[in-house]
Amino acid sequence: MRVISLVRRLAALSLGLVFATTAVATEETQLIESINAYRSQAQRCAGQGSQELPPLASDPRLVLSASSTGDLQQALARAAYPMVNVQAISLSGPRDAQSAMKAVQESFCKIVLDPQFVDIGVSREEHDWRIVLARPLLAGRLGDWQAEGQKLLEMINTARKQPRQCGTQSFAATTPLAWNATLATAAQTHTRAMANNNFFDHKDRDGHTPGDRAELAGYVGQQIGENIAAGQDMARKVVDGWLASPGHCANLMNPQFRELGAAYAVDPKSDAGIYWTAMFGTQ
Repeated sequence: MRVISLVRRLAALSLGLVFATTAVATEETQLIESINAYRSQAQRCAGQGSQELPPLASDPRLVLSASSTGDLQQALARAAYPMVNVQAISLSGPRDAQSAMKAVQESFCKIVLDPQFVDIGVSREEHDWRIVLARPLLAGRLGDWQAEGQKLLEMINTARKQPRQCGTQSFAATTPLAWNATLATAAQTHTRAMANNNFFDHKDRDGHTPGDRAELAGYVGQQIGENIAAGQDMARKVVDGWLASPGHCANLMNPQFRELGAAYAVDPKSDAGIYWTAMFGTQ
């Protein structure tokens, strides 16, 4: 089986592709589902561990022909996809989504486990596949970090009003969370650190865990949880992604949590552009 990786940034894109208007077929959909299932659990990739990641959103603008030639930048411009960063994987040989996923795991785990990507498009022509992962320009009009943190709180509390299945775990409807300014400060500090230092992890550059950061901020809690996200340009996308990810969803629905603080931070020089943190606590 021949496997080719094609990776370019916006500043220097030369891969020949054209936009395909055909609908995503069953095998393509299955491959996207497999990639998202893979991202939803911590993985070992190239000797390093990955965080549990929210699912990639299927975007028809990223469905590019698996065999045609052309310019990738022009193709996505014609499709009206305002990309900041994009990576494309070409596979030649897989007969179905299962074998394509095996090739992705073996050769391209770092690409599909990159937290900066939020959208995906998959095309297939016989045994040729093209997988395009991308992050768009920030389009949302955001308030300050406290205002957006409060939006996250409202959306999370709305989600907690309904029974929910988070992967294999079932959760009953539960009580709303209260805003906690100390947790919010800890969330803002970690979010700013991720943005300014271009990393995505629950453990910060000083080795502090979420519990450590909450304590350092002055929050003495019996239980601490944390959700992080990157690349999404509005609170609704962040919460939708967390609800679609079993581990993140379980934090949102955990009836033992009583309080929340949340924040976002932007740094155009970072890979993901925008980062989010929600810290859950119980005193």
